[in-house]
Amino acid sequence: MTIGQLLLQPSLRTSLKLSALSIAILACGSLQAQEESPIDDSTIVYEATFFDQYTPISANDMISRIPGVNLNSNSGGNSRGLGSGGDLLINGKRIAGKDNSANDQLQRIAADQVDRIEIIRGSSGSLDVRGASQVVNIVLKEASSRSSLSAEFSADYHHDGKVDPGTTISYGGQSGNFNYLIGAKLDPQYNSFVNSEYNYTPDLTLTELVKENNIRDKDAIETSLNLGYDFERDRIQVNALISDGSHDTTLDRSNFNGSDLRIVESSEFEATDKLEENWEIGGNYEHTFANNSRFQFLFISNEEVRNSTRERFTTTDGAYDKNQYLQSDKTTRERIGQASYSWSLADDHDMQLGIERAQTILDTTLFLGSTGVEGDPSPTYGNLPPVLSSSNPGSTVEEIRYESFAVHNWTLNNKMTLESTLLYEASTIDQSGTANRSRDFGFLRPKVDYRYDVLPSLQVRATVERQVSQLSFASFTATTNNTDPTKDTLAGNPDLRQEDEIRYELGLQYRLPNDGGVVNTRFFYRDLDDVIGNVNISDDPLDPESATGNLGSGNRYGVFIDTSTRLAFLGMPDALVTSGLNIFDSSVYDPILGEDRRFNRRGNVSLGFQHDVPAFGLNYGFNFSQEITGGEKEVDIDTIEQVIRGPQLQLFISKVAFDNVTFRLESMNTLASDFCRDRYRYDGLPFNGALTEIEDACGSGGGQKVALKIRTTF
Repeated sequence: MTIGQLLLQPSLRTSLKLSALSIAILACGSLQAQEESPIDDSTIVYEATFFDQYTPISANDMISRIPGVNLNSNSGGNSRGLGSGGDLLINGKRIAGKDNSANDQLQRIAADQVDRIEIIRGSSGSLDVRGASQVVNIVLKEASSRSSLSAEFSADYHHDGKVDPGTTISYGGQSGNFNYLIGAKLDPQYNSFVNSEYNYTPDLTLTELVKENNIRDKDAIETSLNLGYDFERDRIQVNALISDGSHDTTLDRSNFNGSDLRIVESSEFEATDKLEENWEIGGNYEHTFANNSRFQFLFISNEEVRNSTRERFTTTDGAYDKNQYLQSDKTTRERIGQASYSWSLADDHDMQLGIERAQTILDTTLFLGSTGVEGDPSPTYGNLPPVLSSSNPGSTVEEIRYESFAVHNWTLNNKMTLESTLLYEASTIDQSGTANRSRDFGFLRPKVDYRYDVLPSLQVRATVERQVSQLSFASFTATTNNTDPTKDTLAGNPDLRQEDEIRYELGLQYRLPNDGGVVNTRFFYRDLDDVIGNVNISDDPLDPESATGNLGSGNRYGVFIDTSTRLAFLGMPDALVTSGLNIFDSSVYDPILGEDRRFNRRGNVSLGFQHDVPAFGLNYGFNFSQEITGGEKEVDIDTIEQVIRGPQLQLFISKVAFDNVTFRLESMNTLASDFCRDRYRYDGLPFNGALTEIEDACGSGGGQKVALKIRTTF
């Protein structure tokens, strides 16, 4: 189905109306705005005094009042290496961190420490990050001595009556050339939901009802440290983070007879003990030479542990009889170093050369014991007979990767810039354990980024680049399957290759006069090779087995439209309306399905509103989002799945009282939306096998809560 056909679907009409309404408001605001000299360069500056009327507590509170700012949630994500640095700077500098990213610090930085916020839309050789459509720079106050303590205390009230407290404390400041930021957080992440699954024969005869009650009792603890010292021409920065999110989960499952839903045919109980620990340390050294050229060295070392032990019991007769034991251990370690040298070639030309080395190691083990196989019980397998065909007694995957890069920035004139990047990546992936092999890869990745300020308020951006994905090491070895109770483990594929794509993007940004709002539009097309999905790895047609593999060539394309406008023309200059309409399409040939299929999401729509009433210290609003249904299918060797997510609505209201104490009340998942999944099971491959069962499952209650937060700065 094309994007044009997608737009005609009735399910999209309401979403399109919401987005069109916001765009109409934006256009009206543009017509009503007073004539004023537009912004005279590509950087927009908000002084700290602009935000005083809103009584902000953190830097994040300040950014939320700026139209058109959407920061990435994490600079590192699942990628390996340091990359180009994201879209957020602190005092013009990037943070050498991934889990301890600069974006996380926005909640820790007290608003009274901020001097100004800069929105940088242009491309420049002086920036510490590259490639972002716009960069946010938080500039802190300069003082011989300053400090502040911020604190937040919260209580989450969940739909099942559970009350979960949390707290966040941060202390930061400056003493001479030394600056510091220390944070600690107790983040409550409790969740419970009920899942109901109706199973049908192909002629839609109900055969079974499966009900599950899931509880995750989790409190994540995190501490962080950021230290920096400025010399005359040198700067040193050290960052550290330690977190622990270990927790238990429980699941009660009951199977009811389809002909009489009062009859429980069988019941099970699952208890899972999860160990989730992480630490990271990073640093940044920078030297500025007399001619203003710069040398920079960044490093990161981290370790993440994700271990889980699941025991399943049959409870039909009231007794707990263990029938399965599943232990999965996974430890990931990274050691990364990046060095670069930047200098000015001429008045309009800047150059950067650099090299990065990254070592990533994944250690995994998997032990599956079951009463469904013959053999002697073993303590290693939970005192059950081992399922040796699905177990993985130990695998190690190690990648040594080098990146050398050259970035040239050319200011064509006072309206246009051209940034050209040439990067070569070479890596070796070694695997030992269940499979023993070594593979070498090499990729040349060019990129061109052109920006044209047609008017001070209108910018055009065009980019073309080659991008190569980084493989998930978890796909190389056998791992736990937590989505399908009939498949306890997933096979690994040591032959997996990276997705290789050419990206074409065209972006337009228009800013209204008087800081009235922003319209961002981005069109993209991507031509891909070696699309990653599920493939058949079995030689026996009677015993098919799947693993993550490469499907072949594909493409995806779409458009992002984001608007943000103040309602000054309605007499509400402190009200902000945001909207988003994102529509995607894609296609790849799937050998399991035997035809072309979509492998990307269809898109989503969002609408937000917030209104500040400074005279009363009041702020209220909502955020609404809805996935566009009919998205990608998860095609496996004998199943086809499709996930349908319900709409999400967040309501909030906050009041400043007792000088600088803010009380905020939030309602999450206000509509109690279901998370649904349709699964079709086949006897054989879906394209030539017989449909045997249809599963219609929906989960409710998960994430529905009311939270009270009390925040202040000392």
